[in-house]
Amino acid sequence: MSWDWLYPAAAILGLAVLTVLTRAFFMIPERDLPMPDWLRRGLKYAPLAALAAVIAPELLMSQGALIQTLADARIPAVACAAGYYFWRRGILGTIVVGMAVYLPLHIGLGW
Repeated sequence: MSWDWLYPAAAILGLAVLTVLTRAFFMIPERDLPMPDWLRRGLKYAPLAALAAVIAPELLMSQGALIQTLADARIPAVACAAGYYFWRRGILGTIVVGMAVYLPLHIGLGW
């Protein structure tokens, strides 16, 4: 009998337990965890900082280097999407406008 399945199964089980524990860390205690006010205020900005850290390199870099030309479909798409968002404050419309500008420039013009 082969035991080749044991290592992948143990890895999957271990990762599942680790994921549940880390995601439920703040829900496990019965009372609020004591935190200084400066930390509580700082944690309000953590999701925005994480989103910016993921999106900014995708918008400003290509092949690991800063983009060198404005003939990149991402630049006008971001500008139009941001303009729409500040005009209407709608997330779905922002995505639609950004993609409506990006796709023709990227696919049609090869930017």
